Amino acid sequence: MQKRVSFLSLIPAAAFAVTLGLAPAAPARAAVPTFNAPNSFADLAARLEPAVVNISSTQKVMPGSDEDDDGNGAPAMPHFPPGSPFEDFFQQYMQRYGQQQQQMAPIPMASLGSGFVIDADKGYIVTNGHVVKDAEDVRVTFHDDTTVDAEVVGKDDKMDLAVLKVKVDKDHKLTAVPFGDSDKMRVGDWVLAIGNPFGLGGTVTAGIVSAQQRDINAGPYDDFIQTDASINRGNSGGPMFNMNGDVIGINTAIFSPSGGSVGIGFAIPSNLAKPVIQQLISFGHTRRGWLGVRIQSVTDEIAESLGKGTPHGALVASITPSGPAEKAGLQPGDIITGFDGKNISEMRELPRIVAETSIGSKVKLTYWRDGKSNATTVEVGELEKAEKEGLVNEASDDDQQQQPAEVGVEVKSVGLTVREIKAADRDQYRIPNDVAGVLVSGVDPSKEAALKGLTPGDVIVEVNQQAVKAPADVASFMDQAEKAGRSSVLLLINRAGDVRFVALRVKHEKDSDAGSTKAPSLDKAPPMPGAKR
Repeated sequence: MQKRVSFLSLIPAAAFAVTLGLAPAAPARAAVPTFNAPNSFADLAARLEPAVVNISSTQKVMPGSDEDDDGNGAPAMPHFPPGSPFEDFFQQYMQRYGQQQQQMAPIPMASLGSGFVIDADKGYIVTNGHVVKDAEDVRVTFHDDTTVDAEVVGKDDKMDLAVLKVKVDKDHKLTAVPFGDSDKMRVGDWVLAIGNPFGLGGTVTAGIVSAQQRDINAGPYDDFIQTDASINRGNSGGPMFNMNGDVIGINTAIFSPSGGSVGIGFAIPSNLAKPVIQQLISFGHTRRGWLGVRIQSVTDEIAESLGKGTPHGALVASITPSGPAEKAGLQPGDIITGFDGKNISEMRELPRIVAETSIGSKVKLTYWRDGKSNATTVEVGELEKAEKEGLVNEASDDDQQQQPAEVGVEVKSVGLTVREIKAADRDQYRIPNDVAGVLVSGVDPSKEAALKGLTPGDVIVEVNQQAVKAPADVASFMDQAEKAGRSSVLLLINRAGDVRFVALRVKHEKDSDAGSTKAPSLDKAPPMPGAKR
C-alpha cells in the first residue's frame, strides 16, 4: 500500500518552534480552486425560453417523374403487339390512374427545427440554413404557442445559417437574446441548449463545452464548439447559451450512429456567425473576402523539402489567373504564414480570416519562399463575385481506378513508374492541353507514392520546384535531393486539372525494401487534401 505523505513531514524543523508559550500556527496551504456547480438552471431557463422559437417549413412536391412514368406521375404505358388483348385493358387502367392523380393534392414535406430572436423590434430570427432549405412556406411558433408566417431574409449554405423575419405585432411583444463572445468559452464551461427536439416543443438541456475548433467536414469554415448537452433532431438552429444568458453557439449537428443524442453535439461559434448574420440582414446574401488561391496543409515532409523548420502556414497549390494573389506576386509553392496581421499556424485558419476581411481592403500578407520570409500587399476580392464569374469551381478530385503499370521509367525509391503523356491520356484522364509534365503510369501499393495517394493518371509537373520535361527528370531530381541530404522531395501534381503539392520521403534503393509498410489494396486512391480560397 502506498505510504500516505502528510503535510507535517514536509515542514522544516524550525517551523515547530514555540514562541511565548503559544502553540505553533498551522502551516499555510496552497489555494485550491473551488468548483461551483449551479444549484439549478431554472431561473436562467425561464428568462431565455421566450426568445427560442420552433420553426416548421414545407416544400410542395408534385407527383414524381422518373424514367418509368409518363412525365405526369403515372407509370409509362407498356408496349404490346398491335391487336393484343392487354392493350385495351391497360389503356382503361391508365385513364383511371390519371384521373386519380389529377385529384390528388401536392404532397407537403415538412421540416422541423429551432431558432431564436435576435431583434425584437424588427422581428429578426436566426436558424440553420438546412431548416428552411427549398422551403415554400415557413412558420414560426413562439413560446406562448402563437404561430406566424416568416420570410427568409437570407441564407448561407457554406456556414449553414439563415435569417428569418416576422411581422412585429404590438400586442405580441417579442423577446430577444444577445450574442456573447464565444472565444471566451473554455473547455469545461457550463452551457445550456434550448430547442425543439423531434417536434416536442421547447426543451432545455445542459452540459459543458467538450472541445473547441472541431472540423467535422461540414463546410469550408468548420470551427465548431463540441458539447455533451443533449441535442437531437429538431434542435438545429437553436441557441447554445453561457451562464450569463448570452448566445455563444448555434446548435447545428450531432454525431450519432443511432440518430439520437450520444453526447456529441456541435454548434457554430457566435463569433463566427455574427458577421455572416449581419451580412444576410444587410444584403440578403454573404459578401466574403477572396484571395484567389488553392491551398493545402503543410506537412512535416513539405516543410522539410521547402527548407522550413516548422510545418505551419498554408501552402499555395495553385493560383487563379488575374486573381488578388497573382496580382500581389504570389506563386505556387509559397507558404502563407500571415494575413492582415494574424498568424496562420494551420491551413484551416486562412479561409476564415480571408472571408471575414472587408472586400477591397489592402492588407499585408507574409509568405515563405526560397528559404526566407517575404511580405506583400494584397487587395481582397469578393468570393461571391468570383463564383458568379466562374473563377472558383469545386475541386475535381474524382478518384480514378488504378490501372496496370505500363512501360516507363521506374523510380523504385518511392514506387513510381512514369512516362510521357500521350494524346489518348489527355482524354482518358481529363488532362488539360496546357498541362506539361510526365504521366504516372504505375504505382507500387507498398511504397511511399501509394501511401501519399498518387495514382495512375496523375501528372508530375514539378519536382522540388523544378519543371519536369521528361520521365528521366523525375529520377534525376530525386537523386539530387538525396545527394543533398534531403529526406523528402516535393512534387507538384495535376490530377484532372486540379493541382496539389505532395511530399514524398525518399529512400536509397538498397534500403527501399527494409522496414517498408505494405499499404492495403484500394480500388480508389484517397483524394489529395486541399481547399479553394
